Amino acid sequence: MCSLGHMAVIGDLGPDTDWSDGLFGVDTVVHLANRVHVMQARDPLAEIDCYHQVNVEGTRRLAQSAAAIGVRKFIFVSSVKALGERGVFDATTMASPEDAYGRSKLAAENILMEIADRSGMRAVILCPPLIYGPGVGANFLRLLSLVDRGIPLPLAAVNNRRSLLYVGNLVSVIARCLEMETSSNGRYCISDGAAVSTPELIRVMAQALDRSCRFWFIPLPVLLTLAGFLGKQQEIRRLTDSLVVDDAPFRNAFCWEPPYSMRDGLLATAQWYRSCP
Repeated sequence: MCSLGHMAVIGDLGPDTDWSDGLFGVDTVVHLANRVHVMQARDPLAEIDCYHQVNVEGTRRLAQSAAAIGVRKFIFVSSVKALGERGVFDATTMASPEDAYGRSKLAAENILMEIADRSGMRAVILCPPLIYGPGVGANFLRLLSLVDRGIPLPLAAVNNRRSLLYVGNLVSVIARCLEMETSSNGRYCISDGAAVSTPELIRVMAQALDRSCRFWFIPLPVLLTLAGFLGKQQEIRRLTDSLVVDDAPFRNAFCWEPPYSMRDGLLATAQWYRSCP
């Protein structure tokens, strides 16, 4: 975004942050900062408090400061986890987050909408699914590593559908939101487009990494039971459950099409992965 002439502000996000210098003369805020999701926190209660202080109260402080100083538009990159963990989601889906991170993102969305409605500041909330690309970490990076090493994966029985978002497409979405005016505040799901099954995703990963792709068959109930014994059921569910977002409302409202296909995004991610020491 900086290459497009926009200013990046990096710093702490919390209930007491002073935004007066960072927001001076700003027309539009793009809010990307948050306390990221942690699968297995060492201190769950402390993690919940951190989600609240950063994701909820930090967003409240930023939105209040933006409205007070006269910012015209506020673009908030939230998460599909504010809506739920599995199923098909669009902007009208009844939100049902399943963990503290998702609940903190939903609370931040609601606070932003309240402030925007009161102040007249335009608010655009973006709900992406898993974002990947150069620099990706966590489960996606682990999956890349397994595919690169040619390890057979017990996922032949999986027949799910999952939406993804390449970081290059996210940048394109944000740029489009900056360019276009909206007549009302709204929440939009965004994605690369067509959802894929986990085996399909792994096959494209393998092609991008120039590796062979191998699966072995374990009935899904057995796989989930074994994962439960190993304390890995959450990780396996993210590979076996379906999570599909309907991004048609965003495409129609903002006249947007993704400039990169999933294959393009995975190739760029694989090239980055190969370049890592």
